[in-house]
Formats: sequence, structure tokens, C-alpha cells
Amino acid sequence: MLSKNEVKYIQSLCQKRQRLQEGLFLAEGVKLVDELLQSDFRIRKLYAAEAWIRGHPGVEAVQVTDDELARISGQASPNQVLAVVEQKQPPRLPLWKGRLSLALDGIQDPGNLGTIIRIADWFGIGQIMASEDTVDCYNPKVIQSTMGSFLRVTVWYGKLETALSAAGVPVLGALLDGKNLYVSGKRSEGILLIGNESKGIQPALLPLVTHPITIPRIGGAESLNAAVATGIILSHIV
Repeated sequence: MLSKNEVKYIQSLCQKRQRLQEGLFLAEGVKLVDELLQSDFRIRKLYAAEAWIRGHPGVEAVQVTDDELARISGQASPNQVLAVVEQKQPPRLPLWKGRLSLALDGIQDPGNLGTIIRIADWFGIGQIMASEDTVDCYNPKVIQSTMGSFLRVTVWYGKLETALSAAGVPVLGALLDGKNLYVSGKRSEGILLIGNESKGIQPALLPLVTHPITIPRIGGAESLNAAVATGIILSHIV
């Protein structure tokens, strides 16, 4: 049986401040935890239902009831197993040359960030530079939305203006008044910059965009979801 203090501690890891302080994050669900077990992430502790434990002989886990799992889960429908995992510190700086990368300016929605990480993984993009005001990549909703892709995509946080200025590769900016995406050609090197969901790319970064591009609008929608736009653009430049 889980103690009140243990439940409270696990629940606290849903908060960014506590995750940063402890250097931990939560991951839930059979598929995600199975992928974690095969990765080089270090799992600090597992809490699992009896059925999951029976199906994973040799894996050490704390057996919990369905009610206990519901109390420590951040999901509407808890799914057999929850892992407390150590965060990874990425290498000091991204390497921009000879590859495509993503830069995210103020993405606020956890679902959007998780989906963008998943899209990056789909297109073989292994690194993302995010502004300091972008949502935490270890937010539980981000982790769940990646569907495991966070294991293969490294996310840095820092000052985008400094990073893009020193990158030495083309910077493609998703803008409403850019060049038609469909005639812009393929890219094997560069950074695709995606702006905030409602404000777009901040003015301070616009002078650093060397190749403004846009998805031509045919209908009457005012804008596209940031993750959707990322997927459409990558499908045409990769």
C-alpha cells in the first residue's frame, strides 16, 4: 500500500518546479514504459498493476491497486504502469551543420509540443531548440503526446536569438507572407523556426530568418495549428 507521502510526492512531479528540483519526470502506459525499459533512460521506480508485473518477470516494480494507480496517475484512464524516470541533460550545444533541425519560439500547449516532437521523429529530425518560454518537454502531457518519440529527439532550451545568430545554416521561418512552400524546394541542412500558437515568431527573431516560407491558404481559416503546420512544412522540405 502506498503511503500518503509517496502519493503526494509522485503527484508533485506533475509540477515543473518539482520536476526541475528533483531531475525526474513521469511516464505512463504499457507501450511507453516498455520503450523506456529498452532505452538508456534510467527508471528510478515503477508502480504497476499485478497483470503488468506478471507480464514483465525480472522487472522490479511496486505493485499497486487500480485505486492507487488512479491516485498517482495524471491520465483520465490510468493504464497499468507508471514510471518515475531521471531526466537527461542534453549535450552542451546542438550541432547545426549537415542536418535539419527545429526551433520553437514560445510553444505553450503541451499537446502541441508533444506532437511536434513526434513529427520530428517521423521525419528523422533528432534535435529541437526551444525558447525558454516554451512548455517543459518533461511535462506529463508532453511525454504522453510524443508516443515515445522523446526517446529519440533531443530538446534544448535557451535564447533562440543567440542560437540562431551563431548557427551558420539557413533559417526557414514559417510566416504568413513567406515564399510559397510548394516551390521552395527540399533541404538537407537548416533550421525550421515555428512560432507561438497565437503570436507567431517574435519580432526580435524575424531578421534572423533567411528563408521565409508559407503554406498557401485556399480557404478562410485564419491560421493553422503549430504542430499541423510543422508536419506540412516538413513533408515538403525533407
